Amino acid sequence: MKGFSAADLTDLAGRTAVVTGASSGIGLATARALTRAGARVVLAVRDEAKGRAAAGTLPAPGENEVRVLDLASLDSVRAFARDWPGQPIDLLINNAGVMIPPLRRTRDGFELQFGTNHLGHFALTNLLLPHVAGRVVTVSSGAHQLGRMDFDDLNWERRRYRRWRAYGQSKLANLLFTAELQRRLTEAGSKVFSMAAHPGYAATNLQSHSESRLMEFAMGNLGNRLLAQDAAAGALPTLYVATADLPGNTFAGPSGLAGLGGAPSPCARSRAARDPEAARRLWQVSEQLTGVRFPE
Repeated sequence: MKGFSAADLTDLAGRTAVVTGASSGIGLATARALTRAGARVVLAVRDEAKGRAAAGTLPAPGENEVRVLDLASLDSVRAFARDWPGQPIDLLINNAGVMIPPLRRTRDGFELQFGTNHLGHFALTNLLLPHVAGRVVTVSSGAHQLGRMDFDDLNWERRRYRRWRAYGQSKLANLLFTAELQRRLTEAGSKVFSMAAHPGYAATNLQSHSESRLMEFAMGNLGNRLLAQDAAAGALPTLYVATADLPGNTFAGPSGLAGLGGAPSPCARSRAARDPEAARRLWQVSEQLTGVRFPE
């Protein structure tokens, strides 16, 4: 049976997609595929110059726009949403993220991975939700299986910081957010779908921020050469859940060995990611931390 590919994207002419972290890697590959399918793509990026350079590589004559968004700053998230011109958003792709840096904090004092990967997208999604007409896709990771929601210390203020566990927690949070968002959308009678994807192992610059030469060699230089698929292949699960005929709260990833590569398909999530009480609790805590609520 033929697997899903970018060639299977439906005609997206007249549709608008917002892609966070679209200046490189999987985000740029996602933006490129959506542009090729006819969508108008808004590249939501932290660095405007890099975003404009990336936009210049998108297929012509596609329509695109670069808008500044720093997910590690709630002020920036609010400004992005406040300045949104009001047009419908057919696809909101929560793609941007950071991976295994040393202990860092966002401008609002959150641990960087939890603050960027989860809280920034949580706030962005809820602020933009009145404009969303199609799907919200949040990019998680197979590393969510390493995660545990420590509700007594989500921001690593008491525990010894462990970067991989912090990354796993943020990616687990992505899946709990996806599930609880779908529950709320369904309860509200909305036709918007909340979906999640993971890219498998893709050769991008995501692995280059650990500030550890050994880790960057093992994951970047060595791992990217021996195990990784390219960014275009890594973007396929995102494109799959964004456009295929699938139920809400679908989680998809590569179907190959160990989920590292291959055509995308629905995949399993950890038991912790299927805990509805944890999803509700995380939502409540996220509202408290960000000051942003699900729109009534």
